[in-house]
Amino acid sequence: MRKRERLERALADEPVDRVPAALWRHFPGDDQRFADLARSIIDFQHDYNWDFVRAMPSRSFLVNDYGLSDAWRGDARGIREIDKRIVRRSLDWTELRPLSPERGALAQQLECLRMVDKALQADDTPLLPTIYSPLAQAAQLAGREKMLRDLRLRPDRLRSGLTQLTESTMRFIAGLAKLDSVAGIFLVAEFASYDIMSEAEYAAVALPQIRNILAALPSHWWLNIAQVNGAAPMLGLIDALPVQALNWDARAAGSGLEAVRSACSSATCGGLSDDDLLLGTPSLLRSAIQQAFRQCKSRRLIVSGSGCGFITMPLSNIRALRSAVESLA
Repeated sequence: MRKRERLERALADEPVDRVPAALWRHFPGDDQRFADLARSIIDFQHDYNWDFVRAMPSRSFLVNDYGLSDAWRGDARGIREIDKRIVRRSLDWTELRPLSPERGALAQQLECLRMVDKALQADDTPLLPTIYSPLAQAAQLAGREKMLRDLRLRPDRLRSGLTQLTESTMRFIAGLAKLDSVAGIFLVAEFASYDIMSEAEYAAVALPQIRNILAALPSHWWLNIAQVNGAAPMLGLIDALPVQALNWDARAAGSGLEAVRSACSSATCGGLSDDDLLLGTPSLLRSAIQQAFRQCKSRRLIVSGSGCGFITMPLSNIRALRSAVESLA
């Protein structure tokens, strides 16, 4: 069974030859040069043959061209530390303008994805570029605390900035529409968690921009996955969006897959936490995968991690995941 067919049948709750699976990770250092990043993504896929590829550029790639400065200093997830932020006053939100995908970091990322796209066409592997929500981009520009303060005290100014970030994101996505392997986006909905803000706050400030982005996606894209971060994710709110699957950390959220699936219509992309993949053993991972399979009643499941992944994941654990799904049909 080819990958697209396996994924489409899994999403539609139809029989598959095995459960689809995918893992992803950052490639710090390589993510500063588009050709090196493309090679790392391609090699990771070549080694493990995942059912889809999530392209993982640096977290700040959508806003680097505003003048943001960052560096990787050894973080185990491959996340770069931001040294220079752009938004210092609430009025700075009103001065943002959309970026051009034809130059700078956005152009380099498009070139990286063109190289990945060319490599994936041979076996029809779906490609999902990572897209951070406008609110997540705003936090990178201002810092989390500054963004949250403006959300509550200067929401109109923050919305002005979010509108520009949304337009910039949509321009970048328009460039992706020309790539044959792209099947959708992997949308990171940071801050959609009850331990950070209320549902009313997120729905009023962040959700309209996400809806605009999803509404502008090409109609032939068929696999859009939303990652909901946080200890108390707003799964019901994000599930109402036009996405095919949800990715979240069920262990951190304290909600089992079975309970969430009964309340959500989207398929499940997950079953394992990043800590499972980092600290577990191959035998424990196989048990966790089987448990996820049982909780989902073998239906509408894509086995994966639940965050951005650790770059220090033991290779034996990655191999264990890849081999374990072969027996799950």
